[in-house]
Amino acid sequence: MRQAGRYMSDYRALRERYSLLQICAEPELAVAVTMQPVDVIDVDAAILFSDLLLPFTPMGLAFDFVKGEGPSVEYPIRSVADVDRVKVIDPREGLKHVLATIRLLRKELENKVPLIGFGGAPFTMASYAIEGGPSTNYARTKAFMYSQPKAWHSLCDRFATVMADYMRAQVDAGAQVIQIFDSWVGQLSRGDYREYAMPHTRKIFDALAGTGVPTIHFGVNTLAILPDMKEAGGDVIGVDWRLPLDDAWQVVGHDRGIQGNLDPTRLLGPTDSLLAATDDVLRRADGRAGHIFNLGHGILPTTPLENVQALAKHVHAFRV
Repeated sequence: MRQAGRYMSDYRALRERYSLLQICAEPELAVAVTMQPVDVIDVDAAILFSDLLLPFTPMGLAFDFVKGEGPSVEYPIRSVADVDRVKVIDPREGLKHVLATIRLLRKELENKVPLIGFGGAPFTMASYAIEGGPSTNYARTKAFMYSQPKAWHSLCDRFATVMADYMRAQVDAGAQVIQIFDSWVGQLSRGDYREYAMPHTRKIFDALAGTGVPTIHFGVNTLAILPDMKEAGGDVIGVDWRLPLDDAWQVVGHDRGIQGNLDPTRLLGPTDSLLAATDDVLRRADGRAGHIFNLGHGILPTTPLENVQALAKHVHAFRV
């Protein structure tokens, strides 16, 4: 989960010279950052270094990153007219630098580990576009969704159309797994998820169905909607740490794989506590095929690198 980042000294050194968007825009830099955790952590797959919101710029939603606050959209969606200005783009043109990064990475990763590409689910993308950045309650998003349902579905359909094409383009460029992040969908009730989000997410997974590439569907705080996320699509369902892995897998069903689900803050504590919590996750998986051990969300910036290395080593040595 978001392998490269501020917890790594090499990444911090690059960020002193380049902004996040500059790194994403330069394939050679994005390759270098993607390779950092592969080289020093011994992970079993590489995750493309990119950003969920990169499609915003060619779609007409200019944004940047504000230090200490995260992404900031210059002109957030506030009306039907704002939705109308969101463009459906060809990602092979508007995001060709990302595809170039994937092609370079496949060469770098040959005979090493597979490459995971990713994109954002329509609800999460629309939330960023409407809120203008991160939010604690997504009140603006929900208010727009409830009061302007036609415009809402139009906006989400535009994101779904672009993201479906973008994910297929990533596969064509060489991505061997695709992960769809619906980071903020846990804000929805089950009924709202099925009405306002699920049809658009399903459109992406349906578009990937014929590629032969495995797919992962991830959200945060999604206990209430896990069966619906399964219905929306994904060979593997990602779960956070709020529900024990075996309980989550029972809800999802053993006909799907599961990804998770160590609390990232465990990496901030003592090693014995970290490894005990790791063992608990692995014992709950019980050696069943289809478990991808992972964190329940991204590595936190203050995480000691040696803890991440110890975690990877421990997971590789674990035996049921």
